[in-house]
Formats: sequence, structure tokens, C-alpha cells
Amino acid sequence: MRLLLELESDEEFPDWAFGKHAFQAMIYTHLTGTPYERVHDGRGFKFFCFSDVFPSGPYKPGVVKRLIVSSPDDGFIETLYEKLLPNERIYLGRHSLNLRSIKKLKLRLRRAFITGSPIVLNAPEGKGRFFTFHHFNSLAYFVDRLTENAVAKYSAFIGEPFQLDSPLFTRMIPRIRRKGWFDVYVRVNIRGRYFDVPGTNWEYLEVPRNGDRDFYTFLMDAGLGVLNSLGFGFLNPINDKQRSQRR
Repeated sequence: MRLLLELESDEEFPDWAFGKHAFQAMIYTHLTGTPYERVHDGRGFKFFCFSDVFPSGPYKPGVVKRLIVSSPDDGFIETLYEKLLPNERIYLGRHSLNLRSIKKLKLRLRRAFITGSPIVLNAPEGKGRFFTFHHFNSLAYFVDRLTENAVAKYSAFIGEPFQLDSPLFTRMIPRIRRKGWFDVYVRVNIRGRYFDVPGTNWEYLEVPRNGDRDFYTFLMDAGLGVLNSLGFGFLNPINDKQRSQRR
């Protein structure tokens, strides 16, 4: 389940004025005083994710931006929906946004996914913090770690071991940058400390035809990879017709 937030600024400022941590903090703030306030300090998977803000570009009066928050836990989304108020002013550091509207969405599982924010994975042990194709150049490592994380996350959510009997995806098409680069870097500011988080965007992640629907429906709203609660690994369902229209 997910929420679509429409946001508008009263002033003009660049899109990098605040980042993912500001939106994460906004979500946690609105969970204060609810059964979900413990999610912030709890260990393990958080079971929510959110998209990049779209469309890209600077914030301006009259320009509506959108943000999608997703979770496989319907209660989480219902609680956040009740706490967020239409026309509420949301403060994000030095700037604020007006919440013009908020809408609940429940999407059907499709044939494939497209990423709405970069997928992030941990690097091999002892070799830095995050995986990049530039440094490790291993699709096998990427797929293995992505699969392990997805299975572990789903097992924790349902409270019992889960076994995947097929490849995680049957086709994977990355969004390639200039000069053939896969990796993108997102600047994150946490309490005044800036660091870059590398990840990858994917145009097409095809679900196996006989894949477990509950598992893939869970991934659709929980996100892929690590740092989901910081807005990484967000997924949108897509079918072949939608993919052809994007070309």
C-alpha cells in the first residue's frame, strides 16, 4: 500500500536544498505518538520506503512535486495517512512545503518493476561501505546480495523462513548513464554530515511468470536493497506496454 503526496513551495529554491533524510525525518515525526513510533529506534528492517521527488528540477510557487511512500504494512500507511493533514505545512530544514493533497493507493502486481529511486547494496566485507559497479564490476555479486536481502526481509516480515525457488528476476535492464556508467550518487545530509550514497537505477526488472505473488507484492512496497527507509530501492510496477511507451 502507498501514499501519494502532492507538495508545493511558496518560494523558489534548488531541489538539492534538502534531501532524503529530511523526508525520512518528516515521516518519523508524523508517527510520533502512534504504535509505529518505535520503528525509528528499532533494529532490523523498517518495512517502508519512499520514492525520489518528481518531477525533478527546482521548487517554485505553482509547481507541484510528488512523493510516494510505500509499505507492505497497511497499518503503517493508514496511520501515516491519518497523521498527515491536507494543506499542512511541512518543515524540512530551512524551507517548507505545503501538502496540497494526500491519496491512498493500492497497486496491482505487474509483469515487471521500474525503480523510482536507486537500489543500494552493501559492499563485500572489508571493502568499503556500499557496492558500486565501477569498483567491483560484478553483476553476480549484485544479484546474489539483492536476492539474499529480499528473502531475509520477507522472512522477517512474515515471521518464518522463506525459500525462493527461481531467480529473483528473469530479465534485468539497467538505466545506463553517459559513458556507460551504471552507478549514480545521491548526496545525503544527516545532522550536518554529508556523504554520497551510490546506487543503480533499473528500467526493467521482470518478475518470473510463476513467481510467488505474495513475495513480489511485498517487494513492490518494501523496496529492494538496503536503506529503504531512507528512500532507496523504491519500486513501481510496470508492464510491457508501459515500458514501450517510455522509449
